[in-house]
Amino acid sequence: MGIKRYKPTSPGRRISTVQSFKDVTKTKPERSLRLIKKQKAGRTKGTISVRHKGGGTKRYIRQIDWKMMKFDVPAQVKSIEYDPNRGARIAMIAYRDGVKSYILAPIDMKVGDQIVCSKVLGEIKSGNRYPLKHIPLGMPVYNIELIPSGGGKLVRGAGDSAVVQSLEGGYVQIKMPSGEVRLISEDCMATIGQVSNPDWKLIRWGKAGRMRKRGIRPTVRGKAMNPVDHPHGGGEGGSPIGMKHPKTPWGKTALGVKTRRRKSSDRLIIKKRVSKKRRTRQ
Repeated sequence: MGIKRYKPTSPGRRISTVQSFKDVTKTKPERSLRLIKKQKAGRTKGTISVRHKGGGTKRYIRQIDWKMMKFDVPAQVKSIEYDPNRGARIAMIAYRDGVKSYILAPIDMKVGDQIVCSKVLGEIKSGNRYPLKHIPLGMPVYNIELIPSGGGKLVRGAGDSAVVQSLEGGYVQIKMPSGEVRLISEDCMATIGQVSNPDWKLIRWGKAGRMRKRGIRPTVRGKAMNPVDHPHGGGEGGSPIGMKHPKTPWGKTALGVKTRRRKSSDRLIIKKRVSKKRRTRQ
């Protein structure tokens, strides 16, 4: 993708960066594969259920084919497009029978490439989709299913990829981008390669106005509020929170508290993910 800078004509423009869009080959989405995204602004029946959401520019939802169930039918890449609902690029493909669909594009996909989804191992090529049991060890993969034929659920963020480590007892050991190592059924499908647009994480948004266009409202620190509004509020000047652990606006313990409930899939997690604090120290 690449990162682009403008001349510093204002304080916000000085520190902000934008995408270059050099890899995008088509500007308008396919009409048959788009839907208007309804703006709910984090509200349920008019009541705020998710804070810091609101506004945002009008968007169209691209209907992405996460399953790719047309097996052994070659498809040609027609265009690489921008999707406002995600950081990665998407690719419009056309099968030999004329059916068109959107898929999550890998980092090195180009217009004119041929890809295939099959349950039998074929060419080891970025963009091809196979069951995990057929993918060679050490190969980067993305858009991984959690249950067979359930559609890709894991590793879909811009620039992400997981690594196939081992195969044993009907399960494949996968190392996730977060550092978590878990077992996934060998019959689950995955796409070979790395998700496109890795430079997405390097963008500096620069000013609040760009965040509002993304649908993100301002977030106010609790210690900057009054005691009636937040447990951290009150005090003179830059005062501490005044308690042993940080709290949410409703008095529940926050920051570092485990929120994952016990699930049946916990037995498939071999190594838990590395926390952000530990990752920065290493």
